[in-house]
Amino acid sequence: MDINFPLILLLLVVATGAIWLFDALFLARGRKALAAKGQSQPEPVLVEYSKSFFPVLAIVFVLRSFLVEPFQIPSASMDPTLEVGDFILVNKFSYGLRLPVSRTKVVDIGEPKRGDVMVFFPPHMNDTYYIKRVIGLPGDEIRVVNNQLYINGEPVPQEFIRSDVRIPGRELLWETLDGQRHLMAKHSAPTRYSNTRAITVPEGHYFMMGDNRDNSLDSREWGFVPEKDIVGKAFAIWMHWDKLLSLPSFNRVGGIE
Repeated sequence: MDINFPLILLLLVVATGAIWLFDALFLARGRKALAAKGQSQPEPVLVEYSKSFFPVLAIVFVLRSFLVEPFQIPSASMDPTLEVGDFILVNKFSYGLRLPVSRTKVVDIGEPKRGDVMVFFPPHMNDTYYIKRVIGLPGDEIRVVNNQLYINGEPVPQEFIRSDVRIPGRELLWETLDGQRHLMAKHSAPTRYSNTRAITVPEGHYFMMGDNRDNSLDSREWGFVPEKDIVGKAFAIWMHWDKLLSLPSFNRVGGIE
């Protein structure tokens, strides 16, 4: 199970703020009274640390809760668009402002579009961040035939680029969703994900797929993503760090298509 970092951060903000406030309202008066009599009393260590950490924690909490949150790509399901070790930035307000921890939307700003790369909580693992591409909007009919994606009965344009020299039998292609082109990969030989029956996306839900079409656990496996479980839109790569003992690289820095 993933660590619930937003909840931990919230608890730290509340705890350090409460200690600072309690000291300001009660303890500080006693120290000032002693100081007036020429007697000094040091500030408690816990209060000193709380006063130092509270502003920093509060700023980080607001930034990652409502503006931008960093993530690291843990798997190859979005390859070749995103590689394992990519550090990305996610816009937390693209699809509306949500309360931290509870995820309740309080301000409606925008809705996901086909082709967006989105971070969310999947229905089968509601405590783990996933990142996939938005394929189907509410009401869309989705089908895959021989690794060709169909939306509402229309084939999504694919353009062959080359065979992938890294993985035998895999092909790299351009795919175009609503006029926006992105990279994708698929195997030339059929796999369990090469064909799916036609399914319709229910209201308030989205159909997600990884760009690595034959190596991605996505909506073809575990179903639709409810609107309430959306985290935000991935928009940029800011660093790549493949292994702990390797050096960080910035040659992949840029926007996410």
